[in-house]
Amino acid sequence: MPDVKRQVKIITEQKIIHGADSGVAGFPLRHWSIQIKLYHAETKQEVDADVFDKVTYVLHESFGAKMRQEFVKPPFRVAEDGWGEFELGIELVDAAGKTHVLAHDLNFQSPKYEVKHSMTFKNVKPNTPIWEKLRLSGPLPGENANGDNAGGKKRTSEIGTGAGGGAQKKKKAGDGKSVDMDKLAEGLQRLGEDDLLQVVQMVHDNKSEDSWMRNDVEQGEFHVDLYTLPDNLINMLWTFTKEKNAIDVAS
Repeated sequence: MPDVKRQVKIITEQKIIHGADSGVAGFPLRHWSIQIKLYHAETKQEVDADVFDKVTYVLHESFGAKMRQEFVKPPFRVAEDGWGEFELGIELVDAAGKTHVLAHDLNFQSPKYEVKHSMTFKNVKPNTPIWEKLRLSGPLPGENANGDNAGGKKRTSEIGTGAGGGAQKKKKAGDGKSVDMDKLAEGLQRLGEDDLLQVVQMVHDNKSEDSWMRNDVEQGEFHVDLYTLPDNLINMLWTFTKEKNAIDVAS
């Protein structure tokens, strides 16, 4: 199952409450707030963080009973009054039930500031609630910006052994056995659409500088030359394809 990356934005605003006494000399009482947004992966515009079902802010212990505050609707805005700066924790529970923890520095250096965090949603299964919610903030692996496989077409693949195939038909696998590159290419072609999405992600995450691949999301096509991939990635693809029963190891 593919991983999906998104940019999370934490927006902090603060201002002095004029006429209010903080009780600490030299530190005026302030009103501050924090909220959570996402950046759309394609448009880079700010969008609601719908991928999260719950956000919990863990404030300074001086807040007592209000130290932990939960919010279940975007923009998950917390607001309080206080005089001191501090570091707080933010626990974000996504639509798959997984918790992501961020640290945030609440400071009074400027009236408003934004902090970006890169977040990876691992092993996201297609056609699940979190998959659909992630689609609202950008295209998913194997999809274009509209959330479609080009024109509604099924994703296709072109996986070959390139110019080197004739001279070197096999590579060594990690267990010492040889990987038949032609069989691997044929097996990858037999994979279903969801499995092929995982292959695209595996190649993208593990390819080397010399690797040749082209992922055309507009046309719903994926092209790769297996002989340009590093050995560890070939082993991963062989194991994955064999586990999917797409390789005839007997022939």
